[in-house]
Amino acid sequence: MILVTGATGNVGRNLVRELLDAGEKVRAVTRNPAASGLPDDVEAVPGDLTRPETLPAALRGVDRAFLFPVHGALDAFLAAAENEGTRHIVLLSSDSVTFARPGWIGEQHLACEQAVADSAIPWTFVRPTVFMANDLAWAHGIRHGGTVRGVYGSGAMAPVDERDIAAIAAHALLTPHPGTTYELTGPHTLSQIDRVRIIGETLGVLARFEETSRDDVRGRLLDRLPPPAADFLLDQLAASRTEPVPTLPTVEQVTQRPARTYAEWVAHHAAAFVG
Repeated sequence: MILVTGATGNVGRNLVRELLDAGEKVRAVTRNPAASGLPDDVEAVPGDLTRPETLPAALRGVDRAFLFPVHGALDAFLAAAENEGTRHIVLLSSDSVTFARPGWIGEQHLACEQAVADSAIPWTFVRPTVFMANDLAWAHGIRHGGTVRGVYGSGAMAPVDERDIAAIAAHALLTPHPGTTYELTGPHTLSQIDRVRIIGETLGVLARFEETSRDDVRGRLLDRLPPPAADFLLDQLAASRTEPVPTLPTVEQVTQRPARTYAEWVAHHAAAFVG
């Protein structure tokens, strides 16, 4: 039995499908199983990493687990996993842990990695760069006028498709190599301007990038992130104008197929952008 935490998220949903397609028995932890929308052949159980009392039952009979990085809330999960005999944990981390200055986000992920490494359970870390899924935040602007407003438009990242992150996590669960770390990116380094252009070309819609102020973007980020996280993301984007994020071949090496392109990701999420 494989347990998936964060099963209704961008990576988790795709991971569940990968594991089912591989013929595995999958249990998914979710706050509301009835509303999860997970496939019928998934054993969806109520649970929450921030509610330790829900974890022993969720982990019973589980030999491998995918762990979503709920910062500051992993100790109870790891203790319960040790108690229940879990043999391998795959932790979703971030490439920010490798930066010379990890910043607030990197430090949170480093703490999660340390907690897992300090447990008695063999582990694998999956460290993706920025998710292509983050650009779903642009969908409203493209649907309503075709304009994406942002800052540091020429800043170039190597965003990765959430389906490819799930494929790497599935590989780590199905073929465990304890102590392995997978760092992964998408196949191309693309600026925000490039990505907005690709959305327009792929879907045949009006899509243009409009530069705005850092304060404007920061204010929007603060609706969902603490100030240190917002500042870290903006600083990384600013730095990528002169030091573009390089690509890594990890997805192709592990899955034996090319990493999905940004255009493929856009086509997969067409309904979000065209309404």
